[in-house]
Amino acid sequence: MALRELKNFVNGEYVAATSGESSEVINPATGQAYATAPVSSAADVDTAYKAADKAFEEWSETTPSERQLALFRIADALEARAQEAADLESENTGKPLATLVWRSVPPR
Repeated sequence: MALRELKNFVNGEYVAATSGESSEVINPATGQAYATAPVSSAADVDTAYKAADKAFEEWSETTPSERQLALFRIADALEARAQEAADLESENTGKPLATLVWRSVPPR
């Protein structure tokens, strides 16, 4: 099975660490690697911070109703992918899926 490649999300894009380095992410329940994640440096953090600071300038100009609508859309998207989030968290922490399934997601 191929390992999933995780990336940083900066300025609306998924990007690797500037060094190109990554490390394996291990499922503690199985001891098996299931993904690789970027090994980010201070330069990566600075880039992300600058992008977030710029986004804040634009975001702060929106009205409360625009921000409310954006947050509702985010909540809807999270709810629609709740099972996927539970599956990923189970794999990441080694916890049984039954302890992570949200009330809105029917058990498998």
